[in-house]
Amino acid sequence: MTNAVPVAQRWTERLQIRGETLALRAAMGLPERLQRLLGGRAVVRDGQTLAADTQLMLRMQRLVREPGAETLPIPDGRAAILRHAGMTGGRQRVGSVRDLTVADRPARLYTPTGAAPPGPLLLFFHGGGFMYGDLASHDASCRFLAERSGVPVLAVDYRLGPERPFPAAYDDALTAHRWLVEHAAEVGADPARLAVGGDSAGGNLAAVVAIEAARAGLPLAFQLLVYPATDAVRETVSADLFADGFYLTKAFMDLANACYIVRTDPRDPRVSPLYAELPAGLAPAYVATAGFDPLRDEGEAYARRLADAGAPVELRRFTDQIHGFFNIVGAGRTSRAANAEIAAKLKAALR
Repeated sequence: MTNAVPVAQRWTERLQIRGETLALRAAMGLPERLQRLLGGRAVVRDGQTLAADTQLMLRMQRLVREPGAETLPIPDGRAAILRHAGMTGGRQRVGSVRDLTVADRPARLYTPTGAAPPGPLLLFFHGGGFMYGDLASHDASCRFLAERSGVPVLAVDYRLGPERPFPAAYDDALTAHRWLVEHAAEVGADPARLAVGGDSAGGNLAAVVAIEAARAGLPLAFQLLVYPATDAVRETVSADLFADGFYLTKAFMDLANACYIVRTDPRDPRVSPLYAELPAGLAPAYVATAGFDPLRDEGEAYARRLADAGAPVELRRFTDQIHGFFNIVGAGRTSRAANAEIAAKLKAALR
């Protein structure tokens, strides 16, 4: 009987998550007019209107009293992030998936249908504030991005704080890129068509990889930065304006800094690329930000820095989206459409 209680509890939790997932996806698939009715008065800030499906999702999270990951112990927060990703990511089809090891780190190669080597490849780093996230949390997003763009995606895991604070993730990212340059043929990649990308903390790592690649003269054709974290100081309008109520919170960001930046100046350019001296020869960049995101302004400031340094840059603000929309590819319409646009940009850059 002692073992029956945990087993029953696990089944109850699974059924509850399953029910919440089905309810969430059904609600996010409703017509926009009905979503507006259920979600309440439209949220307008800084001249932007929050997407109806996103607003309804946030309201449902409040109704079921879903705790923020940052309010939980680190292991529980990691489980919560994975659960959230599973609820909004869905099951995305892709040509094939292969697990492998990249410079002693777990990695996963997503090959889209019809891809023939050698060809382009995106080296991808997941978000999660340098303390959450893994290959599983971004599996659906990587599948979607690979299949929609036609570009294989090599997602590489990296060490997380607080167990492994800076410079662990930074070192892992640079090592992964060097490994890819040296082993491109093993993953069917053309060295002349390599790209690097990531979301949030992963966007930070992608940005610093691009900087070091330019300094070292290593091949890199493109950088895909989705709401990148570029300034750990965060004295911006968006950081104040969207500090609470839009998934990513000030408490989350403060915890992320406490876990990752230990005995390190937050203005260290390896932590905050916004303060880096940018070299010549930076890869062209596509920078995507979200209108209702605390990181919005620092991501856009970094895009301007890249342009000032001579790098070709396209900046796209998805005005109706929140931080985390990159993981919402299996529910609703607006976030999925934003991700489809990002995939199209990746395809065009590496065609």
